Amino acid sequence: MKKLNLNRNHILLIFFGLQLIFWLSSCDGAAKRAQEQARQDSIEAARQEAERLAEELERERTRPRTAADIQIRKELTYTDHSLEDTYEYEGTTRSFQWDKIKEKLAHIETFQRRTLDYAVLQNYKNMNGESPLVKKWVRNDYTRVSDTLGTERYQSTPLFIPGERDAPTIYGRDGSLVALMSSDTLDYVQFEGLSLDGTWEVPKRYIKAIGRDIRLDHVLVVDVTNQNITALEKNEEEWLIRSMNPATTGVHQPPYAHETPLGIFVVQEQKEKMYFLKDGSRTEIAGFAPYASRFTNGGYIHGVPTNYPQTSIIEYSWSLGTVPRSHMCVRNASSHAKFVYEMVEPMRALVVVIE
Repeated sequence: MKKLNLNRNHILLIFFGLQLIFWLSSCDGAAKRAQEQARQDSIEAARQEAERLAEELERERTRPRTAADIQIRKELTYTDHSLEDTYEYEGTTRSFQWDKIKEKLAHIETFQRRTLDYAVLQNYKNMNGESPLVKKWVRNDYTRVSDTLGTERYQSTPLFIPGERDAPTIYGRDGSLVALMSSDTLDYVQFEGLSLDGTWEVPKRYIKAIGRDIRLDHVLVVDVTNQNITALEKNEEEWLIRSMNPATTGVHQPPYAHETPLGIFVVQEQKEKMYFLKDGSRTEIAGFAPYASRFTNGGYIHGVPTNYPQTSIIEYSWSLGTVPRSHMCVRNASSHAKFVYEMVEPMRALVVVIE
């Protein structure tokens, strides 16, 4: 075998060569480790950013809406008898109170951002039984029992403070929208008020479940101060104004006529002809109102009343848009009442009464 003749320089050259190979190998490993660490850091940063965005979206989704969040756009689909945003009436300026309307729509949007089991308080004509006396009651101008907030016992539901079953504290108006919370016994159910404040209990016979997480995208706003009504419909991003019309609301005039109550109510039923009785009579029919949509007690949105012996529908009345003179109901031009009648669906639309 041939003997290797290596001198000191050769050995040094070989040594430094091996050192270079080892160093290059080490650099390659470090580079790979650095790349892997960078990849892991990138994945972690992306995860943290995704979590941040998800939290931000959830905060925005559940954030209470304000009037500033509400977008309204005029896109009328009913144009007869239309009013402008502001208009004159007997030397005064009347208007559609869009700022106040936006506040109500913000409230409606806020509770619809939650997953809720919706229900409505019902006791039309005491159909579920006369409510028991509240703890503190008075007799109003109509000589009827009412709570100290002014809600009459007749046609209303008894509301109990949770755990206090000796007597109700207040009455809940027929047609009020609520969210079911629990049913601790066979007889009572607890709810959160959406039309009214607070958490209450009510006997089950006075409450009707109407669905889980339903969409309430049709709203009718009645203004008792300016005597007008507007119909709104929600799309994905905004509320579309579908009509702007004069109306005549209820007047406080004992013993028969009641003012239209303020609040948020569910459209509960509809009648193509709503027959009404002669004042003071329990049996004598005085006429009918066309295209009636009931939202609370005996309060309907309806067309111009037809008094017997006349039998044909009347389209318009000089009294529309003037001063309150109805019996709790909200009178409209009959064609507008028909438009409302066809636009809304019972238990899927709201009537908001503002002042």
